Amino acid sequence: MLSRAITGVSHHRPLSTEASSDELFMAAWRRIMPNMDPPKTPLSFMHPRPNAPSLDAIPSKLTVNLLSPYSSLFFNKQVDMVSVPATSGQMGILPGHISSISELKPGLLSVHEEHRMTKYFISSGFAFVHSNSITDIIAIEAVPIEQIDPSCVLKRLEEFNQKLNSASTDMETAEARVGIDVLTALHSASLNSK
Repeated sequence: MLSRAITGVSHHRPLSTEASSDELFMAAWRRIMPNMDPPKTPLSFMHPRPNAPSLDAIPSKLTVNLLSPYSSLFFNKQVDMVSVPATSGQMGILPGHISSISELKPGLLSVHEEHRMTKYFISSGFAFVHSNSITDIIAIEAVPIEQIDPSCVLKRLEEFNQKLNSASTDMETAEARVGIDVLTALHSASLNSK
């Protein structure tokens, strides 16, 4: 619009239903270089996006895998919903969820099955949500919330606060802050799960 106001000429941009920029480029190439094969453009390497599944094709259950470097808490578990502590906020995942990758922060992971909910504390990791209603949760540490002793968490939190107050190097300060962040989230999760 600004170029039209300055020059008085309107530039037409093709709509998505009109010829693509690749087609326009190929036509121009053939006019200028008729005896040479045109170069490949980025669009020639891309595959068409598959159609979104219809509502009838969405499964009624979500398949979840909860893995850590030390163990597999469950594999191919059929659930109704999973709620994960993403860095962008608590994220609920249902069957048919759009594909995404989310970084996880220390917090409460909830697995909803029928009329039962199981909670785990995870320290960090990633959640990979696939378009076929499969979710892979890779956690550095994952512990069933029932196994957490709130009094032990408070004791360790006090220790890390003392470490932070007595830290003399940047490394000691950083380690103490990470410990405080994880233990604060762990304490909050253990209180909220009761």
